Amino acid sequence: MPTRLNKYISESGVCSRREADRFIEQGNVLINGKRANIGDQVTSKDRVSVNGNLIEPRAEEDAVYIAYNKPPGIISTTDTGIKDNIIRAIKHSVRIFPIGRLDRDSQGLILLTSNGDIVNKILRAGNKHEKEYIVMVDKPINDLFIEGMANGVPIGGTMTQPCKVTKETPYIFRIILVQGLNRQIRRMCEYFGYEVVQLERIRVMNINVKGLGVGEWRELKEKELKVLMEMIKDSDGTDDGSSPRRRKRPSSAEFWADRPARKGTAPKSPSDAPGRAKPAGAWVEKPTGKRAAGRPAPASTAPTEWPTGPGRPAGPATGVRPDGPGFGKASRPAGARTGAGTRPRGLAPGKGPKGTDGPPKGKTSSRGTRGASRPGKRS
Repeated sequence: MPTRLNKYISESGVCSRREADRFIEQGNVLINGKRANIGDQVTSKDRVSVNGNLIEPRAEEDAVYIAYNKPPGIISTTDTGIKDNIIRAIKHSVRIFPIGRLDRDSQGLILLTSNGDIVNKILRAGNKHEKEYIVMVDKPINDLFIEGMANGVPIGGTMTQPCKVTKETPYIFRIILVQGLNRQIRRMCEYFGYEVVQLERIRVMNINVKGLGVGEWRELKEKELKVLMEMIKDSDGTDDGSSPRRRKRPSSAEFWADRPARKGTAPKSPSDAPGRAKPAGAWVEKPTGKRAAGRPAPASTAPTEWPTGPGRPAGPATGVRPDGPGFGKASRPAGARTGAGTRPRGLAPGKGPKGTDGPPKGKTSSRGTRGASRPGKRS
């Protein structure tokens, strides 16, 4: 039975469908020795080569499916030329690629596979497959923030789809998305004047990160894989537009809010050591970002209502810099320039229009001036 070429390539484990299309466009894919085109179909009798290597699709039962608890700092890319890429972090013997992405600064569950046929079925927003996150922000949250996040936020000219958002602690909330826009949660929070301090994905569909230490990975269990395949069976798959072992820990809001102190040390508040780097995956009771470190948190900086004007809501008045002395440019008259004279901008001394500048500063040479006022040849 004929199979579309990009699907045939992805099922071999070489790359995803999108990457396969890119290789085809670049002329790096041959069918029976002839250059392939987008949309070509092949059968098991055809000889297909990608970048000079002969390939054949793997049987579905031979495909690899991995759950990885990505630590902050690892980049979700298959480009091995980029430092800290996810492929080098996992070091699997089979060619695999991530299903979706997690920001470099984010941590948590990300699935990887050698079966490119399921990638779009999981990621496509129209298939409504859930991804769950726990997020800590830099200031207390309230019901208006939760409601605004849940109803949808305009980012990059696109309104996010309604989602489930619940408050866990004054600084932490849980959110369940079916979309995967670029830095979606961070940009949604920024719209309301909040900054994400830490973000962890704890679930993708029926797969969760429970029992998987930060930086660790495992192959999906047979039962997990069976349920996953059942969930994506009727999903649309068209394109919508080994690492160091670490101590295992639970991934939950309760852990962040009530983290036990290390053995032999007294608990410390985040403000006791501002600027101190935290180990990957370590969560604290309150955010310790740039805004929070070194100063007491206000009783409540969360806005009580959102402005209705265009653009991003301004948020609380605490973020507005007052004018007057001591506030940098605000204390300097508009248009003033340090050390600026009355000379027109862009003209060097002595080079201005006639009458606007005096003679050039410095000692004037007398060479060549004798007899200059007399016409004709010197005798």
